[in-house]
Amino acid sequence: MNFEVAVLFAIPAFMLLMVLEFVWSKFKGPDTWHHQADAVSSISSGLTYLVLRTLGFGVLVISYDWVAQQIAVAEPVVTGFWLYVLVFVWKDFTSYWMHRWAHANSFLWAMHLIHHSSEEFNLAVALRQNAFNWFSYGGLMLLPLALIGVPAEVVAVVLPIQFFMQFWYHTQHVGKLGWLEYVIVTPSQHRVHHA
Repeated sequence: MNFEVAVLFAIPAFMLLMVLEFVWSKFKGPDTWHHQADAVSSISSGLTYLVLRTLGFGVLVISYDWVAQQIAVAEPVVTGFWLYVLVFVWKDFTSYWMHRWAHANSFLWAMHLIHHSSEEFNLAVALRQNAFNWFSYGGLMLLPLALIGVPAEVVAVVLPIQFFMQFWYHTQHVGKLGWLEYVIVTPSQHRVHHA
């Protein structure tokens, strides 16, 4: 499955989840959709971002394949399911550091600031991204994978999964998740970050 196909499934899923969160917040509270104009801004920003991200993803996977063929010095130690897990963990780890650096570096903060400019904290905020965010150095973080010979097919499957998982932790309606708070990014952690 490629990124474009994943986007075709993700957009309706995101819209459905945002509608469910909207209804939940109106009936159960807290009302996290009080400023509808803010949500419209987030959603329109997200749609623009996804169009450009789709183009950037295609370039990234094509260039990754070529780079991996040029610099691979070994074959992956693990294969099958565990190779996908390894690539997911690596991508999640590097995404964390890229996000952290985006808060510490002026150039990267200029690209990331839009994500933190919302009046609300709801699922629509996950879509509020800079359209040129792909112009950072995320591709460089894949070089270690290319070096150990991870096939482009594995990267092409894992990157959209890890990318779209970032959507779900932009909500106030999911509480603490026990031991998972120590393993992955969770909504409660991300709420603190945005605060």
